Amino acid sequence: MKKSITLIILMSIVLAFGGSMYYLYSKNAEDPVVYATEKATTTTVIDKTVATGNILPLEEVLIKPNISGVIEEVYVEGGDYVKSGDLLARIKVVPNLNALNNAKIAIEEARITLDDQLRNFERQTGLFGKGVISKVDLERAQVSYDQAKQAYTAAQKRYDIVKTGTTAGFGNEANTLIRATVSGMVLEVPVEVGNQVIESNNFNEGTTIAAIADVDKMIFEGKVDESEVGKITEDLPLEITVGAIEDRVFDAVLDYIAPKGKTENGAIQFEIKGTLEKQDSVFIRAGLSANASIILGRAENVLAIKEALVQFDKEDRSPYVEVETGPQQFERRDIALGISDGIYVEVKSGLGPEDNIKVWNRIQPDGTGN
Repeated sequence: MKKSITLIILMSIVLAFGGSMYYLYSKNAEDPVVYATEKATTTTVIDKTVATGNILPLEEVLIKPNISGVIEEVYVEGGDYVKSGDLLARIKVVPNLNALNNAKIAIEEARITLDDQLRNFERQTGLFGKGVISKVDLERAQVSYDQAKQAYTAAQKRYDIVKTGTTAGFGNEANTLIRATVSGMVLEVPVEVGNQVIESNNFNEGTTIAAIADVDKMIFEGKVDESEVGKITEDLPLEITVGAIEDRVFDAVLDYIAPKGKTENGAIQFEIKGTLEKQDSVFIRAGLSANASIILGRAENVLAIKEALVQFDKEDRSPYVEVETGPQQFERRDIALGISDGIYVEVKSGLGPEDNIKVWNRIQPDGTGN
């Protein structure tokens, strides 16, 4: 019995020793952990945020008629340059029957009054010739007669205006002639011959005949999220990229940030505007979609490393990296950081261009990293 127990104990010891030796052999047979290294580079780091929007004219003027009617002729089209006062279109008036009837009645009333004043003036003239009335009475009759003639003429002109939109003596001031009020490029003419248009008044903004703008003065109009609006200020530089114009960046200056945001798709958006510098070689069409990079900070030709190489102390959150001191031997090096573009971060102190920095993805035997 004792021999059996002793044998079991000895076998257990042998198995445990054999297992230990196998484990140590396996560990020694594993490839050592190898870490790659990278050096800091000299580059330009730009801290920026991006806003999406459109390119629009600084001032766009909508030309609207002062009289309702039907477009009879259109003299311009989109892309034409016009000067203030140039003829854009002509309107044919479709008279309102009630207004036309009232104008006719006014003419008849004015004619009756004129005939009455003419008879009175002729009567007063005869009496003055006989010495019955004074010259003052004659002059009073003359004034009444002249006023009646003026009223009759005015009634006829009102009738012409109601019927045709103009009358003799108005020339370029006729309401039926739609003219440009500013100089610039015609962006669009949203009406065609035969379209009905409504006059602009206190109760209706009227039908747009044409849109005119100075295309040499363009702005970027876009929106930024509430999480970014606190980082930006007026007068910051903008770099505008237009989707329809490849390989070109247009400079602008941020000159407006909306004081109030609007909710869009569950997020608060703030409107911004930036004035583009005048372009002599490239024509930027109004309405093109664009992206604006708002430059929050720029560091030219500075020492920078990838943000993925930076570690932070668990207690005070101070940044540091591990620098190679020998083959696969590293030591901690505290560093001071500057601005970041999301990929590279400026290193103000603590590193040199010759230092090899530990990459935290170790190299596997097959050449891939974890």
